[in-house]
Amino acid sequence: MIKLSEIPTTPPEGIRKSEIKKETDRLAKEIASLIYIMAAQKKHNFLFVFQGMDASGKDGVVRNIFKYCSPTAMHTVSFKKPTEEEFAHDFLWRINKHTPMKGTVSLFIRSHYEDILIQRVHNWIDDEKVNQRIEAINTFETNLQQDNNTVVLKFYMHISASRQKEKLQERIDDPRKHWKHNDGDWAERKHWDRYMFCYEDAINRSKIPWIIAPVDSRWYRDYFIGGKILESLKMLDLSLPGLVQK
Repeated sequence: MIKLSEIPTTPPEGIRKSEIKKETDRLAKEIASLIYIMAAQKKHNFLFVFQGMDASGKDGVVRNIFKYCSPTAMHTVSFKKPTEEEFAHDFLWRINKHTPMKGTVSLFIRSHYEDILIQRVHNWIDDEKVNQRIEAINTFETNLQQDNNTVVLKFYMHISASRQKEKLQERIDDPRKHWKHNDGDWAERKHWDRYMFCYEDAINRSKIPWIIAPVDSRWYRDYFIGGKILESLKMLDLSLPGLVQK
């Protein structure tokens, strides 16, 4: 049973930022090389889910880890509040069309889990609906694995409440980050404990395990997540196709 309050949000002691940043850049290049092979082979595909509280760095980790990848192999979706059309369908309707095809990677910045997080925090859905949606999510992700050979990696961006406050304040204090500021982020922060409860419940009831990524330090966040992604890529039987002659 995962208890988020017992898991560190900071880097381990004794590691050097300068060395880690160099290693992260090497990881990013190796990730790009393997994704290039995967795109050519068209046998495997990946779905990476990045879920976490506001200011946990979801956009940043995608930008830094996949900066050397060919954009033709990548599909990034940032799930916002559902549109009127999306609300008129089942909650997974808007998700399905963004899942990866063979040889590609889909990056979900926020995801289908929003529908058992923010909606649950604000009591827009009851426990019965939560249970139905968790079951639907588990079925959906399992089908991706079994039916389309999709590797699903889900990262919970584990930020502390104090660090989140600092990052939100930066958006007010730094003119370069004013565009990121949203009063609604501060309003959601007031529900921190409820969010932690809902995240823990979603994580612990998931059939596909979550990876809890410490993200208080951005440089370690990138290294940690990059290492997990590279590890998963290396587990595949990747090889470039040979010359086809007709």
